[in-house]
Amino acid sequence: MRTVTPERGGHTARAQEHHNAPTARAEIVLCMSVVTAPTQADPSSGTDRRPGPLLDVVVPVYNEERDLETSVRRLHAHLTDHFPYPFRITIADNASTDGTPQIAAALAGELQAVTSLRMAQKGRGRALRAAWSASDAKVLAYCDVDLSTDLAALLPLVAPLITGHSDLAIGTRLSPGSRVVRGAKREFISRSYNLILRGTLHARFSDAQCGFKAIRADVARRLLPLVKDTGWFFDTELLVLAERAGLRIHEVPVDWVDDPDSSVDIVATAIADLKGVARLGRALATGALPLHELRAQLGRDDIRPAENEVAGVPKGMPGQIVRFAAIGVASTLAYLLIYALLRGSMGAFGANLVGLVITAVANTAANRRLTFGVRGREGAAAHQFQGLMVFGLGLALTSGALAALGVWWPHASQLVEMVVLVAANALSTVLRFVAFRAWIFRARRSPSQQEISA
Repeated sequence: MRTVTPERGGHTARAQEHHNAPTARAEIVLCMSVVTAPTQADPSSGTDRRPGPLLDVVVPVYNEERDLETSVRRLHAHLTDHFPYPFRITIADNASTDGTPQIAAALAGELQAVTSLRMAQKGRGRALRAAWSASDAKVLAYCDVDLSTDLAALLPLVAPLITGHSDLAIGTRLSPGSRVVRGAKREFISRSYNLILRGTLHARFSDAQCGFKAIRADVARRLLPLVKDTGWFFDTELLVLAERAGLRIHEVPVDWVDDPDSSVDIVATAIADLKGVARLGRALATGALPLHELRAQLGRDDIRPAENEVAGVPKGMPGQIVRFAAIGVASTLAYLLIYALLRGSMGAFGANLVGLVITAVANTAANRRLTFGVRGREGAAAHQFQGLMVFGLGLALTSGALAALGVWWPHASQLVEMVVLVAANALSTVLRFVAFRAWIFRARRSPSQQEISA
């Protein structure tokens, strides 16, 4: 077994130079035992030079001593038997406190083409960034350690990246061809989250959360420095940036079986994801990301607006209503999710307030950019302030509805509460559209847009 540190690995140094990744070199210990291709001897130096693998599959782990060995052996056996190209498996441990690091090191010492990478800080996204940045493979992938996704989808996942047909690839559990076994709660959360992404960030990919994704290394070198999240929102942010840059995302229907013993904190993850959506939406709305530069360098599609759009806004009020309605549906689902998660700890009124504040900020940012075509930082703060004033109206409507329900039906169930809140939100949504169109964004629309909307 060879032990290689990032300071001495040539590929790692180059990757860090390109990425300027935030992970400190001293935080990473990399143990390697890799066989990728027949050795090419260098007669002048007497040393062996081995090309990097075509595929590097990263398995991010945190306190997975129970499942790690079984899963890695299964993944290694599958790749050995069914993947016709040189490969590597990288176990990316992000600050585990149990026996995971020792098991990972032992596997790296025993199995060919297995490496172990140890991070000093926790964070699934941080571990993926470090592993991908340090890799010399042409195609970078990752899968969750529980291997919930059928490994038969791995070759179809990476094949379009190997040929250059696509830039990123994701496994999707929401395709008609997918076969999924999971509980109703996780199904609802997953579909709600993807609807939120479609409404607020205008995402077109179907499944952001499936732990089964791949990316070409040259594309990763450009996108990774722009991804800020170090946790579970990491790959969603990566996909949104890739899509906005005009890159091609290939989707593979997968067979997926939920792990009932998953250690993921659903509530904390959902809240962190919603914060990530708000942050990324704000960055997109204010023009803080170099999307035009990325499109020019990496994008495949024409960056000019389509014939039925002016400055990214659909023609006329009907198009604006459709876009506003989609964002409204996503906002309502996000609000209901937040309300359901916080209802037990904060009570009905507290959960209502927090849910409305979070979704109001995201809703204003999304409508500013997607419905009314306002770009750049100028006026963004004023628009958010005006949006919060409109939010006050929504708060009054929903709080009043809750108060009235408490008087008329003191022992109403949580389901009845949600039905009443949906009705109140529907009314406030209509009033919000009128306020957005006639007041908040009226002065920002260009003469050409006003002519089209008339």
